[in-house]
Amino acid sequence: MWIEKLIDGVLELETPIGARYVRPNLAQRAYLMWTFRNFSSLPQQVLRPWERRLIDRLRNENRFVAVPAIGTTVAPLIGRVERRVPAQVVSVSAAGSSIRKPASGTQAPAPEQRREAASA
Repeated sequence: MWIEKLIDGVLELETPIGARYVRPNLAQRAYLMWTFRNFSSLPQQVLRPWERRLIDRLRNENRFVAVPAIGTTVAPLIGRVERRVPAQVVSVSAAGSSIRKPASGTQAPAPEQRREAASA
């Protein structure tokens, strides 16, 4: 199986318009096989910087291959690069929030309840 990936493997890239397949050269296929040796799919954020540059270079070189039919693979799949959008942090201003804080000193702390051990 690994020899087929090395000879004729493709890399699946997740794009906004769907999955696209790119055919790297032999050295790139060998490197990508090592990257995906334990995983079939990886998010782009977990890749090392030089791996991200390789993926971006492959995407920009337009070495895309066509998928012959739905449900069939073009060639042995080396791996899949997921492109996830980073989560956005929503900040709420203190003036615009409806969170109420308790007034200080209005309630006394509840007394501690203690249990005594019963002697036998």
